[in-house]
Amino acid sequence: MRIALFGPPGAGKGTQSLLLKERFGLDIISTGNLIRTAIREGSEMGKKVEACVNAGQLASDEMVRDLANRSMAEHGFDRFILDGYPRTTTQARWLIEFLDAYKSPMEAVVSLQVSDEVIIDRLSKRRINKVTGESYHLEYHPPPADLDPTLIVQRKDDTPESILARLETYRRDTHPVEEFFRQAGLLFEIDGAGEVSAIFKRILGSVHHMADLQVA
Repeated sequence: MRIALFGPPGAGKGTQSLLLKERFGLDIISTGNLIRTAIREGSEMGKKVEACVNAGQLASDEMVRDLANRSMAEHGFDRFILDGYPRTTTQARWLIEFLDAYKSPMEAVVSLQVSDEVIIDRLSKRRINKVTGESYHLEYHPPPADLDPTLIVQRKDDTPESILARLETYRRDTHPVEEFFRQAGLLFEIDGAGEVSAIFKRILGSVHHMADLQVA
């Protein structure tokens, strides 16, 4: 199973990735984690990426591609979920070419579709402990009743105005990539509203065609 999961901030992409991982024994290949690991290990690639980060720049398409390709190869070109890759049409073309070269074609790109209203409702209710950094949600995972309420704060980018700006950026950047995969017949758009279990069932329904889809 070779799958990529797309979704705007607050769509529940992380939760659904974990459910897929647990259900089918998949590994999550997160470009964010790959970048942090490369920097921490001080590899040649890590030093290049760190230089970009320190300069306030994003890692180049080529850097992200090389990190992702290496990780996919380490996983035997199979049984993975891509998180954060590809993010440009150039990366999308590279991904298809890379996997096709190893006779392990991409099988599905699942895009969680969630309205702005739902996302604003979800994210505006997030809170963090300003000392420990632990995350909470006022509805689904409220902070302990005995915790000092002055420690619980809202992230600066979780205000409705900031959320809308992030959503606009995400959709502007992601739309061409989704269209690329739509033309390739790989895109599955899933309603990301409702209960977590219901969303997961919709995802399973979209990827049931995969011949190697077996419970781990």
